[in-house]
Amino acid sequence: MSVPQYHEMFNPLLKALHELGGSATISELEEKTAEIMELSDQDISELHDENRTKFSYRLAWARSYLKKYGLIENSSRGVWSLTTKGWKIKSVDSDEVIKSYRDYLRSEKVDSQEEIGEEVDTTWQNELIEIIKKMSPEAFERLCQRLLRESGFTNVEVTKRSGDGGIDGQGFVKIGGLLSFNVIFQSKRYKGSVPPSVVRDFRGAMVGRADKGLIITTGTFTREAKLEAKRDGAPLIDLIDGEELVEKLKELSIGLKVEERIEEDVIINKEWFKNL
Repeated sequence: MSVPQYHEMFNPLLKALHELGGSATISELEEKTAEIMELSDQDISELHDENRTKFSYRLAWARSYLKKYGLIENSSRGVWSLTTKGWKIKSVDSDEVIKSYRDYLRSEKVDSQEEIGEEVDTTWQNELIEIIKKMSPEAFERLCQRLLRESGFTNVEVTKRSGDGGIDGQGFVKIGGLLSFNVIFQSKRYKGSVPPSVVRDFRGAMVGRADKGLIITTGTFTREAKLEAKRDGAPLIDLIDGEELVEKLKELSIGLKVEERIEEDVIINKEWFKNL
Protein backbone atom coordinates (compact mmCIF):
# COMPACT_ATOMS: atom_id res chain seq x y z
CA MET A 1 0.00 0.00 0.00
CA SER A 2 1.38 3.43 -0.94
CA VAL A 3 0.98 6.53 1.21
CA PRO A 4 -2.70 7.61 1.07
CA GLN A 5 -3.62 11.03 -0.32
CA TYR A 6 -4.56 13.73 2.18
CA HIS A 7 -8.32 13.45 1.49
CA GLU A 8 -8.20 9.72 2.17
CA MET A 9 -7.05 10.56 5.70
CA PHE A 10 -10.05 12.72 6.67
CA ASN A 11 -12.14 9.93 8.20
CA PRO A 12 -9.26 7.91 9.72
CA LEU A 13 -8.05 11.15 11.33
CA LEU A 14 -11.50 11.83 12.77
CA LYS A 15 -11.73 8.26 14.02
CA ALA A 16 -8.30 8.55 15.62
CA LEU A 17 -9.32 11.66 17.57
CA HIS A 18 -12.53 9.99 18.74
CA GLU A 19 -10.63 6.90 19.89
CA LEU A 20 -8.00 9.01 21.65
CA GLY A 21 -10.64 10.75 23.76
CA GLY A 22 -11.10 13.87 21.67
CA SER A 23 -7.59 15.32 21.83
CA ALA A 24 -4.05 14.31 20.93
CA THR A 25 -0.60 15.56 20.07
CA ILE A 26 0.59 15.38 16.46
CA SER A 27 2.75 12.33 17.16
CA GLU A 28 -0.16 10.55 18.86
CA LEU A 29 -2.41 11.38 15.92
CA GLU A 30 0.12 10.12 13.41
CA GLU A 31 0.60 6.85 15.26
CA LYS A 32 -3.13 6.22 15.72
CA THR A 33 -4.09 7.21 12.16
CA ALA A 34 -1.38 4.94 10.71
CA GLU A 35 -2.70 2.10 12.87
CA ILE A 36 -6.30 2.66 11.72
CA MET A 37 -5.22 2.78 8.06
CA GLU A 38 -3.03 -0.32 8.56
CA LEU A 39 -0.02 1.38 7.02
CA SER A 40 3.32 -0.40 6.97
CA ASP A 41 6.55 0.98 8.38
CA GLN A 42 7.70 1.51 4.79
CA ASP A 43 4.56 3.55 4.04
CA ILE A 44 4.93 5.94 6.95
CA SER A 45 8.70 6.29 6.52
CA GLU A 46 8.61 7.31 2.84
CA LEU A 47 10.07 10.82 2.57
CA HIS A 48 8.32 13.86 1.10
CA ASP A 49 11.51 15.90 1.41
CA GLU A 50 14.57 15.83 3.66
CA ASN A 51 12.61 17.18 6.60
CA ARG A 52 9.41 15.15 6.80
CA THR A 53 7.68 12.05 5.57
CA LYS A 54 4.89 11.97 2.99
CA PHE A 55 2.57 10.58 5.64
CA SER A 56 3.27 13.42 8.07
CA TYR A 57 3.01 16.02 5.29
CA ARG A 58 -0.33 14.76 3.96
CA LEU A 59 -1.80 14.27 7.43
CA ALA A 60 -0.92 17.92 8.16
CA TRP A 61 -3.02 18.92 5.15
CA ALA A 62 -5.85 16.68 6.34
CA ARG A 63 -5.78 18.50 9.69
CA SER A 64 -5.84 21.85 7.92
CA TYR A 65 -8.89 20.91 5.84
CA LEU A 66 -10.83 19.51 8.80
CA LYS A 67 -9.96 22.59 10.85
CA LYS A 68 -11.40 24.92 8.22
CA TYR A 69 -14.41 22.62 8.05
CA GLY A 70 -14.95 23.25 11.76
CA LEU A 71 -14.43 19.73 13.06
CA ILE A 72 -11.06 20.07 14.80
CA GLU A 73 -8.94 22.80 16.37
CA ASN A 74 -5.45 23.16 17.79
CA SER A 75 -3.95 24.95 20.77
CA SER A 76 -0.72 26.95 20.91
CA ARG A 77 0.89 23.87 22.48
CA GLY A 78 0.25 21.76 19.41
CA VAL A 79 -2.59 19.69 20.84
CA TRP A 80 -5.38 18.93 18.37
CA SER A 81 -8.92 18.34 19.58
CA LEU A 82 -12.45 17.80 18.35
CA THR A 83 -14.77 20.79 18.31
CA THR A 84 -18.37 20.51 19.51
CA LYS A 85 -19.33 19.87 15.90
CA GLY A 86 -16.51 17.34 15.55
CA TRP A 87 -17.76 15.31 18.50
CA LYS A 88 -21.07 14.83 16.70
CA ILE A 89 -19.60 13.73 13.38
CA LYS A 90 -17.88 10.38 12.87
CA SER A 91 -17.33 10.61 9.09
CA VAL A 92 -17.38 13.20 6.33
CA ASP A 93 -17.80 13.41 2.58
CA SER A 94 -14.31 14.18 1.27
CA ASP A 95 -15.56 16.10 -1.76
CA GLU A 96 -17.69 18.34 0.45
CA VAL A 97 -14.75 19.11 2.77
CA ILE A 98 -12.49 19.95 -0.20
CA LYS A 99 -15.16 22.21 -1.76
CA SER A 100 -15.60 24.02 1.56
CA TYR A 101 -11.84 24.60 1.85
CA ARG A 102 -11.58 25.97 -1.69
CA ASP A 103 -14.56 28.25 -1.07
CA TYR A 104 -12.68 29.58 1.95
CA LEU A 105 -9.56 30.26 -0.17
CA ARG A 106 -11.61 32.18 -2.72
CA SER A 107 -13.62 34.15 -0.17
CA GLU A 108 -10.54 35.17 1.77
CA LYS A 109 -8.59 35.77 -1.44
CA VAL A 110 -5.81 33.56 -0.13
CA ASP A 111 -2.96 33.20 -2.61
CA SER A 112 -2.39 29.46 -2.74
CA GLN A 113 -0.46 27.53 -5.36
CA GLU A 114 -2.09 24.30 -4.36
CA GLU A 115 -5.47 22.83 -5.12
CA ILE A 116 -5.21 19.41 -3.55
CA GLY A 117 -2.64 19.96 -0.84
CA GLU A 118 0.31 18.47 -2.70
CA GLU A 119 2.21 21.53 -3.98
CA VAL A 120 2.85 24.22 -1.36
CA ASP A 121 5.47 26.84 -0.68
CA THR A 122 8.31 26.07 1.69
CA THR A 123 7.08 26.75 5.21
CA TRP A 124 8.95 28.50 7.98
CA GLN A 125 9.32 25.11 9.64
CA ASN A 126 11.25 23.68 6.69
CA GLU A 127 13.35 26.82 6.40
CA LEU A 128 14.27 26.69 10.07
CA ILE A 129 15.15 22.98 9.95
CA GLU A 130 17.45 23.66 7.00
CA ILE A 131 19.17 26.42 9.00
CA ILE A 132 19.64 24.07 11.96
CA LYS A 133 21.01 21.29 9.76
CA LYS A 134 23.76 23.63 8.55
CA MET A 135 24.91 24.34 12.12
CA SER A 136 28.09 22.79 13.44
CA PRO A 137 27.53 19.84 15.81
CA GLU A 138 28.67 22.04 18.70
CA ALA A 139 26.21 24.81 17.80
CA PHE A 140 23.34 22.31 17.59
CA GLU A 141 24.25 20.97 21.02
CA ARG A 142 24.20 24.53 22.39
CA LEU A 143 20.78 25.06 20.79
CA CYS A 144 19.47 21.93 22.51
CA GLN A 145 21.03 23.11 25.76
CA ARG A 146 19.21 26.46 25.44
CA LEU A 147 15.96 24.69 24.56
CA LEU A 148 16.12 22.56 27.70
CA ARG A 149 16.98 25.53 29.90
CA GLU A 150 14.06 27.54 28.53
CA SER A 151 11.84 24.49 29.14
CA GLY A 152 12.68 24.49 32.86
CA PHE A 153 15.75 22.27 33.09
CA THR A 154 18.58 23.29 35.43
CA ASN A 155 22.32 22.54 35.46
CA VAL A 156 22.21 21.70 31.76
CA GLU A 157 25.67 20.76 30.52
CA VAL A 158 27.05 19.62 27.19
CA THR A 159 29.21 16.65 28.14
CA LYS A 160 30.03 14.93 24.86
CA ARG A 161 33.17 12.83 25.11
CA SER A 162 34.55 9.99 23.02
CA GLY A 163 33.23 6.61 24.05
CA ASP A 164 30.20 8.06 25.85
CA GLY A 165 27.66 6.03 23.84
CA GLY A 166 26.13 9.04 22.14
CA ILE A 167 25.40 11.10 25.26
CA ASP A 168 25.71 14.79 24.37
CA GLY A 169 24.60 16.38 27.62
CA GLN A 170 22.65 16.17 30.83
CA GLY A 171 20.45 18.27 33.07
CA PHE A 172 17.92 18.15 35.88
CA VAL A 173 14.20 18.76 35.72
CA LYS A 174 11.98 19.21 38.79
CA ILE A 175 8.32 18.20 38.66
CA GLY A 176 5.89 20.23 40.75
CA GLY A 177 8.77 21.71 42.73
CA LEU A 178 9.19 18.38 44.52
CA LEU A 179 10.64 15.55 42.43
CA SER A 180 13.90 15.92 40.50
CA PHE A 181 15.06 13.75 37.61
CA ASN A 182 18.49 13.49 36.07
CA VAL A 183 18.04 13.55 32.28
CA ILE A 184 20.67 12.82 29.63
CA PHE A 185 20.14 13.87 26.03
CA GLN A 186 21.43 13.15 22.57
CA SER A 187 21.21 15.71 19.77
CA LYS A 188 21.21 14.29 16.24
CA ARG A 189 21.24 16.37 13.09
CA TYR A 190 19.69 13.74 10.88
CA LYS A 191 18.34 13.43 7.34
CA GLY A 192 15.54 10.92 7.08
CA SER A 193 14.35 8.70 9.92
CA VAL A 194 16.28 7.69 13.02
CA PRO A 195 16.27 3.85 13.29
CA PRO A 196 15.61 1.79 16.45
CA SER A 197 19.31 0.88 16.76
CA VAL A 198 20.07 4.49 17.72
CA VAL A 199 17.49 4.31 20.52
CA ARG A 200 18.82 0.96 21.76
CA ASP A 201 22.43 2.17 21.80
CA PHE A 202 21.44 5.33 23.64
CA ARG A 203 19.48 3.36 26.23
CA GLY A 204 22.52 1.15 26.81
CA ALA A 205 24.59 4.25 27.50
CA MET A 206 22.05 5.80 29.89
CA VAL A 207 21.43 2.78 32.14
CA GLY A 208 22.82 3.50 35.58
CA ARG A 209 23.67 7.09 34.65
CA ALA A 210 20.30 8.87 34.51
CA ASP A 211 16.62 8.59 35.34
CA LYS A 212 15.40 9.63 31.89
CA GLY A 213 16.69 9.89 28.34
CA LEU A 214 15.85 12.33 25.56
CA ILE A 215 16.79 12.22 21.85
CA ILE A 216 16.37 15.40 19.80
CA THR A 217 16.69 15.19 16.02
CA THR A 218 16.16 17.37 12.97
CA GLY A 219 14.76 14.34 11.16
CA THR A 220 12.02 11.87 12.06
CA PHE A 221 11.80 8.56 13.94
CA THR A 222 10.73 5.27 12.40
CA ARG A 223 7.78 3.45 13.93
CA GLU A 224 10.21 0.82 15.27
CA ALA A 225 12.26 3.55 16.92
CA LYS A 226 9.14 4.95 18.61
CA LEU A 227 8.15 1.50 19.83
CA GLU A 228 11.68 0.84 21.08
CA ALA A 229 11.65 4.13 22.99
CA LYS A 230 8.65 3.02 25.06
CA ARG A 231 9.31 -0.73 25.16
CA ASP A 232 7.89 -2.47 28.24
CA GLY A 233 10.46 -3.29 30.88
CA ALA A 234 13.04 -0.84 29.55
CA PRO A 235 13.81 2.73 30.66
CA LEU A 236 11.57 5.17 28.80
CA ILE A 237 13.24 7.46 26.27
CA ASP A 238 11.47 10.59 25.04
CA LEU A 239 11.78 11.55 21.38
CA ILE A 240 11.60 14.99 19.77
CA ASP A 241 11.61 15.05 15.97
CA GLY A 242 12.36 17.98 13.68
CA GLU A 243 8.77 19.15 13.46
CA GLU A 244 8.37 19.13 17.24
CA LEU A 245 11.76 20.81 17.66
CA VAL A 246 10.92 23.87 15.55
CA GLU A 247 7.47 24.16 17.11
CA LYS A 248 9.09 24.16 20.55
CA LEU A 249 11.56 26.85 19.45
CA LYS A 250 8.59 28.90 18.25
CA GLU A 251 6.68 28.36 21.50
CA LEU A 252 9.67 29.55 23.55
CA SER A 253 10.59 32.34 21.08
CA ILE A 254 14.12 31.01 20.70
CA GLY A 255 15.69 32.60 17.61
CA LEU A 256 12.36 33.67 16.12
CA LYS A 257 9.28 35.71 16.86
CA VAL A 258 5.62 35.49 15.96
CA GLU A 259 3.73 38.46 14.57
CA GLU A 260 -0.04 38.23 14.75
CA ARG A 261 -1.63 39.67 11.62
CA ILE A 262 -4.60 38.27 9.71
CA GLU A 263 -2.79 34.98 10.06
CA GLU A 264 0.22 34.04 12.14
CA ASP A 265 3.54 35.20 10.65
CA VAL A 266 6.69 33.53 11.99
CA ILE A 267 9.90 35.56 11.55
CA ILE A 268 13.20 33.63 11.77
CA ASN A 269 16.20 35.52 13.13
CA LYS A 270 18.82 33.92 10.85
CA GLU A 271 21.69 35.89 12.41
CA TRP A 272 20.82 34.49 15.84
CA PHE A 273 21.23 30.91 14.62
CA LYS A 274 24.36 31.79 12.62
CA ASN A 275 26.04 33.21 15.73
CA LEU A 276 25.00 30.45 18.12
